Amino acid sequence: MSLTGYVIGLDFGTDSVRAVLVDATDGKTIDSEVHWYKRWKQGLFCDPSKNQYRQHILDHTEGIEATISAVIDRSKLEASIVKGICIDTTGSSPIAVDQKGQPLCLSPEFENNPNAMVVLWKDHTSVNEANEINRLARSWGGVDFTKYEGGIYSSEWFWAKILHVIREDEVVKQAAYSWVEHCDVLTYMMTGSDDISNFKRSRCAAGHKAMWHEDWGGLPDDEFLHQLDSSLPQLKKQLYKETYTSDLSAGHLSKDWAEKLGLSESTIVAVGTFDAHAGAVGAEIKENTLVRVMGTSTCDILVADSGVIGSKSVRGICGQVDGSVIPGMIGLEAGQSAFGDVLAWFKDVLSWPIDNMIGTEDLSKEQLEKIKDNLLVKLTEEAQKTSISKSTPVALDWVNGRRTPDADQSLKAAIANVNLSTKAPELFRSLVEGICFGSRAIVERFREEGVVIDEVVGIGGVAKKSAFIMQTLADVLDMPIKIIASEQAPALGAAMYAATAAGIYGDVQSAITAMGNGFEKTYMPNKENVVIYNEIYRTYISLGNFAETLK
Repeated sequence: MSLTGYVIGLDFGTDSVRAVLVDATDGKTIDSEVHWYKRWKQGLFCDPSKNQYRQHILDHTEGIEATISAVIDRSKLEASIVKGICIDTTGSSPIAVDQKGQPLCLSPEFENNPNAMVVLWKDHTSVNEANEINRLARSWGGVDFTKYEGGIYSSEWFWAKILHVIREDEVVKQAAYSWVEHCDVLTYMMTGSDDISNFKRSRCAAGHKAMWHEDWGGLPDDEFLHQLDSSLPQLKKQLYKETYTSDLSAGHLSKDWAEKLGLSESTIVAVGTFDAHAGAVGAEIKENTLVRVMGTSTCDILVADSGVIGSKSVRGICGQVDGSVIPGMIGLEAGQSAFGDVLAWFKDVLSWPIDNMIGTEDLSKEQLEKIKDNLLVKLTEEAQKTSISKSTPVALDWVNGRRTPDADQSLKAAIANVNLSTKAPELFRSLVEGICFGSRAIVERFREEGVVIDEVVGIGGVAKKSAFIMQTLADVLDMPIKIIASEQAPALGAAMYAATAAGIYGDVQSAITAMGNGFEKTYMPNKENVVIYNEIYRTYISLGNFAETLK
């Protein structure tokens, strides 16, 4: 074990990728660089009217080269002292690959075909396929393969997305030798591997999104898959049986990538993972602590001793997987399909007159954008002046469907208690409270299922930037909300995995202890607000029950 060296956490978000160069001795960030996806920014391969969101893999490989080469060049470090890299990505975001493991979209035949792109986590084109998987899981007469994924399979996940694409696009179906999660395909490409069948696939991705579990020896039974589509059993043979945790090495950096990045071929590339799970590691997760990764959506992560959870399956969450966060512990995942996106939607609604009625002859484009950027700031200021009351608007947070508890992407949001005196700040406050009530529903489900939660740790853009939302969340949950000091928890967590895979630390917990950045602030619940929110939360639940009858 060596206690010196530097590592890189590579964090792929929805809009951009960030590389963070970290001193493995103490977790100090040496440098970081962000790259925004060029094709994604242009809206290519997407169709929001169909909830279709796809990304070209070149956006990601270009991002790797731009970000890592920048931090290495500026740091002036010798290549040999950078010991490891770990990639985290959104998920489930699978992509079709050929027999050599190369994404189909890199070939001329498929370079403009959306079905050959990364099917992004937020793509909801496969709602029908997810429903089909759920019906079959309960009726086919064998094991319910959704058992350890909360009992409900989501359209955001691996098999549903594949099923949708292969039914829609026969050419892609025939060309796809296998399908690979985003975190795995990038790791595979960086190591220069040429045998996708023997590549170390992510335990985190497989367990939470692909119904992989030790209880049934890996992926779902052939007969079950055959009833979904006759081609799936053959695809299963070209996927994987074993999975691996992110404290392990997936291989070394290839010669080609080492030259591009200014690194050494001795650099270890760790097994890939998902951003939220890496973020939980960066947030120094421990038992009975809920880590909330709060951005456009949320992912909520817990870890539990296997002796506490045992073989019990937690109903209505996004999976429980041995080692998906900290090897040797059960990782539990939940989340909201929209969090910051709820407020962004309201901003877009209010911006309609700015975009469509105020002429550029009156204000410049820059002035119009400044007005729009200030909308949420002003709404926050005014909303904080309004009272917390049972008679004010109550909003559901399901503008992008519901992820947890009990995934259902077909659900829609609603707002109640609106009258002629209701103004924009009151509506905005109701939306803030709505996303916090959605968070409480997740906490309540865990507790109903016997999972203890004593405190909450917040990471992500919303956690760092909005004191109003964080205080409201503390009041709604009646729990302290600790905000981590690191600006880039997922990348830091990925760096901790890299340090472990490279042998700098013997296990992930040791890496967390040495490299953790600590916490910058704690929001304590206001007990007077807690009492009122307990009453309003009951209205939120009643509104949700009613909204479910309108599907």
